[in-house]
Amino acid sequence: MEKVEVPSIGVEVAEQAFGGEDVVTVEHYATDEVPMSQRNIGFFDMIAIWVGANSNNASWYVGGTVAGMAFAGAITVTLISNPIAYLVLALVGYMGFKVGTSTMALTRPAFGIKGSLLPTVLNTIVFLGWAVVNTFIAVISMSFILKGLFGWPAYGEPGSAGPMILGIVFMSILNLAAVSLGRNSIKIVERIGIVLVLALGIWITVVVLKTHSIADIMAWKAPADAVMPVGKAIDIMAAFSLAWVLGIAEFTRYTRSAKTATVAPLLGACLSLMWFAFIGIIATIGAAITTGTFNPDNSDPSSIVTNLGLGWFALVLIVVACITTNVVNLMAAGISITNVTKKIKPLHSIWLVTVLAGFAMLIPLYLASFLYTFMGFLEYIGMVLSALLGILVADYFFVQKRSYDVKEFEKVGGKYWYSKGVNLRAVAVWAFGVVFFLAIRDSVLLGNSVGAVYPTIIVTAVLYSLVSLPRRRAAKLL
Repeated sequence: MEKVEVPSIGVEVAEQAFGGEDVVTVEHYATDEVPMSQRNIGFFDMIAIWVGANSNNASWYVGGTVAGMAFAGAITVTLISNPIAYLVLALVGYMGFKVGTSTMALTRPAFGIKGSLLPTVLNTIVFLGWAVVNTFIAVISMSFILKGLFGWPAYGEPGSAGPMILGIVFMSILNLAAVSLGRNSIKIVERIGIVLVLALGIWITVVVLKTHSIADIMAWKAPADAVMPVGKAIDIMAAFSLAWVLGIAEFTRYTRSAKTATVAPLLGACLSLMWFAFIGIIATIGAAITTGTFNPDNSDPSSIVTNLGLGWFALVLIVVACITTNVVNLMAAGISITNVTKKIKPLHSIWLVTVLAGFAMLIPLYLASFLYTFMGFLEYIGMVLSALLGILVADYFFVQKRSYDVKEFEKVGGKYWYSKGVNLRAVAVWAFGVVFFLAIRDSVLLGNSVGAVYPTIIVTAVLYSLVSLPRRRAAKLL
């Protein structure tokens, strides 16, 4: 592969010979509008990307965390909360398709050119965090593999730090290889990975239901002190699924139709999340029936497949599932950085965040409870992103009537410059949204019904639309 310099600003081009024709692959910066000639992600590839993204260890794990609602409650929350989140995913996916830029660049019209830096930094942290969460769960699987092969201590056992660090290094190398060529290598990984992760899903589902009858699983109830309120479970699921929304345009900007940008990710993400959360729910409840103890902290896939006696092959498939998810996390985090600076090429930025994620994986290794850390991370996501998403969707669809001018995205003193590069109205509404979330999250009424995440999205969307009315009227006069 030969690198070719082109005069287009912000574009890295790799030219490949295939079948006698030149196939041009371009990795764009966050604010670049992707031309139709460079849009090469089709409907099936988009489904594969989001099936791979959600057929993962964390989807399984999050299912286990809400198992405290018992089977009927956990399934109900999964079927209600996640489709709502993925409708928001489809809306932002449509924005990416129409405007042609990354998700973080889409925050510029609402927050201002400089104001978009704050959500960009937070978004980068979120996707790095998800990469760490998913990879750490896979490393737990590797520790069980190493125990079976060499007798080394597995995660949670005395002396397990060494094998875990070895697993972190190995997984970091795999992650780096998976994103080595940007979206082209990601497409390859997802096409192969979708077959393997679906095989894992079918296998685990069959084994769990053979081990424990569905009637026993449905009849199980959590101990009184472990029952999870409905609102909290909805917020956990919502925060988990909404985290993907701020990475969707990184892929839909490379699609050629609105259907591929909206329907494909909606189907892929929704169906795979529901399935793998279902596996997490029944596996965690099954483990509770077997042991007589309900401990959602042991709902990670590695512990469950080991308890089911599925062997090292299942653990290897868990590692593969991690890779199919992390390529999405790492691309989203890497492209987000290019919304802050263009001093680093998009592909190099993706490599950089992959290396950083490897070092960050050492953090949960020395924490007392991984589940406690995971839940705290989800709460942070719900608090920060719910308010942000309300503003993002409201600005495009209601305030600016689906009309963004990409030429103004980097123009100092232009349409999206506002006050010294910051739209103070948007920042104020976002701050209000975070405070609103904190104020209502422990509400008894919301805790037993809809939770705090979705009300925060609605309130911030309405409030932002209202405070933006004077700006819209002024723009009409001009």
